[in-house]
Amino acid sequence: MTLIFFTSDIHGSEKCWVKFLNAAEFYKADVIIMGGDVTGKLIIPIVEHKNGTFTTSVFGNDYTLTTKQEVEDLKSKIRFSGYYPYVCSESEVEELEADKKKVDKLFDVLMVEELRRWLGMADGRVNKNVKIILSPGNDDRFVIDNVIKESERVIYPEEKVVEIDRDHEMISCCWSNPTPWNSPREVSEEELGKKLETEFKRVDSYDNLICNFHVPPYKSNLDLAPKLDKNMRVKYVMGKPEFIPVGSKSLQKLMKTYMPKLGLHGHVHESAGEKRYGRTLCLNPGSEYGEGILKGYLIDLTKEGIKRYWRVDG
Repeated sequence: MTLIFFTSDIHGSEKCWVKFLNAAEFYKADVIIMGGDVTGKLIIPIVEHKNGTFTTSVFGNDYTLTTKQEVEDLKSKIRFSGYYPYVCSESEVEELEADKKKVDKLFDVLMVEELRRWLGMADGRVNKNVKIILSPGNDDRFVIDNVIKESERVIYPEEKVVEIDRDHEMISCCWSNPTPWNSPREVSEEELGKKLETEFKRVDSYDNLICNFHVPPYKSNLDLAPKLDKNMRVKYVMGKPEFIPVGSKSLQKLMKTYMPKLGLHGHVHESAGEKRYGRTLCLNPGSEYGEGILKGYLIDLTKEGIKRYWRVDG
């Protein structure tokens, strides 16, 4: 029997990353899988002034720090919340505010630095017999792929078949269908269908296949997200957000065609749950990374099938 812990969409939250690594020991899992959207979305500048103080605005408050230890403590809190702290001078802040390209380059640098530090935590926290699998997601920039590939401890699963155990193989796809945010890894439904078909063709049998596909199938109830107006604001009906399916139509079709054993999905934070297509079980743990809560699924796999599965968070 093989016990999998699956989670997704932590968006830079170091608190959730540490919980992910600790999940291996806590749940006695044989395999832990992070399904994408790993990196953060915001840089928090901590400005060093000539008088030796540091100032920043974060968490709705203005801070003035007078010691290096205070700075380090605040940096830890910022990382735990999914942001990237960056200590800089007053002049550098002005340069960044005036040049978006410099901000984009800095984002790449910080993403790489922080992810390398995260991957370095694995050796001290996860038993060497546990498989750690880390996928990018549609929100993740391409600069992180080589960082994961370089790791000797963490498996990069894209564009290959990963052996989960002697009876189960896994294919992966980090891409999504179009979103309102024009994220780095999104393509048309037609192109996504081709990418997914390529992954299915990597294997000969689908009976014991696991699909680590970041986007969920269309109209699976794992893909319900708030509808946005032209100004990117949530639309309301009778005082409540209006929800619409945003998953992939091509994936829905392929799941019904190939009927793998298990689909592992994320992408849509609001739609935790499960969906069956015949013998195929699809799961989305949802995400509450902003609150520091790691949501996941535990799946007991046997040669005969999925013995049991249950949702966990903490």
